[in-house]
Amino acid sequence: MIDAFTGALHDGFGYVAISYCLAAIGLNIQFGYSGLLNFGQAAFLAIGGYIMGAAIATSGIPTIPAMLLAILFAIALALILGVPTLRLRADYLAIVTIAAAEILRLVFGTSFREYFRGKDGVTGFADGFRGLNPLPEYDGFFLTYSRNELWTIIVGWTTVILICVLVWALMRSPWGRVLRGIREDEDAVRSLGKNVYGYKMQALVLGGVIGCIGGFVGAFGAASVQADTFNLDFTFIALTMLILGGAARVLGPVVGAILFWAVLSFLGSILSDLSANPTVAQFMNADQASNVRLMLVGLVLMLLMIYRPQGIFGDRKEIALDAR
Repeated sequence: MIDAFTGALHDGFGYVAISYCLAAIGLNIQFGYSGLLNFGQAAFLAIGGYIMGAAIATSGIPTIPAMLLAILFAIALALILGVPTLRLRADYLAIVTIAAAEILRLVFGTSFREYFRGKDGVTGFADGFRGLNPLPEYDGFFLTYSRNELWTIIVGWTTVILICVLVWALMRSPWGRVLRGIREDEDAVRSLGKNVYGYKMQALVLGGVIGCIGGFVGAFGAASVQADTFNLDFTFIALTMLILGGAARVLGPVVGAILFWAVLSFLGSILSDLSANPTVAQFMNADQASNVRLMLVGLVLMLLMIYRPQGIFGDRKEIALDAR
């Protein structure tokens, strides 16, 4: 049981959780505050990881310029997706973003092999980031994190805190109040002379850039980027974290990401131990334990949506969809 709790804390605060957390924060700006249905957030994280990694590994570009280049690509993607769809109904953006995420995943995984390495993925780009690590060498003492993992986690959670402060400040500003108004009734906001299309585009770009930063964290933590990581499940898991914590709440995505990965890890450890019992093994082996874990998490989420659809900190109004 102690090992299960330790594993839950390890995964709940690990770099994978941070990457998903940043993806969910980006979705919170787009969906929670603006009402935009972006079902392709994984595309922005893929751009963050792949463009940065390829720029460093194959072109020798330093780490910071490579990150800035990836952010420019993320902005360009948001503009490409938003220009033809944001004047239309919400479901058009959802369809286009799903398609874009799958197209980019296939491009990164199969095309331009001299840059993206196909199914092998991009490696050899994390040395510059890890070279900045001031932590001393040690043999994993804090929740068994390695030295480089702990450095990535420190930088990652610091980034999450800074971005949360930024989101808090923006949503208390007139800009943030306009976004909330658009989510509630964009026709009323338009009647006040506000450029609804422009505000939606800004929200899409900002959420995409934050997702791109999440791609950086995931790439540096794993020291590699694989195309299959950024499948459709990635976006929907991030959206689940957002709704679990509470949409349109600054800390909603953070709490949702930590709880989701902690519970997933805890159940995985418990079920794996149970599957070793001869009696339980008759009904569930070690391979099936992983699937049962996902089934139980899905059941919990279903009950959550039935009895508290607004999530832990949210409000029912924050997840209402207006598909005009």
